[in-house]
Amino acid sequence: MKIAVASDDERTISHHFGRAMGFVVFDIDTTEVKGRSYRQNKGKHSGECGSCDHATMIDNIKDCKYVICYGMGRRIYDDLMQARITPIVTEEELVDRALERFVSGALKNRPEKLHDHH
Repeated sequence: MKIAVASDDERTISHHFGRAMGFVVFDIDTTEVKGRSYRQNKGKHSGECGSCDHATMIDNIKDCKYVICYGMGRRIYDDLMQARITPIVTEEELVDRALERFVSGALKNRPEKLHDHH
């Protein structure tokens, strides 16, 4: 199973999914990390309202079962769900800590943090 974590620096979780520079992608076998890579967020927000390319962002992580981020808009959340990628909105700020909590079942999903403007 693969899990993507939105991040600008591969260490901290990006505060907004659409503006993230990329994704740390973990390949996990039950509770063991088998691989780690970084992918650029090709459809990221350019600063203008509505500039996110949801299809490109989703295509970039389509092999992932989950995506972890700190915040995102409701539209991309729904688009990810339709693509069968489960978004997890967290208050965790560190990539490795979020992964550790996810694997142990302790990472809380906070969908109430979704933004309605995207």
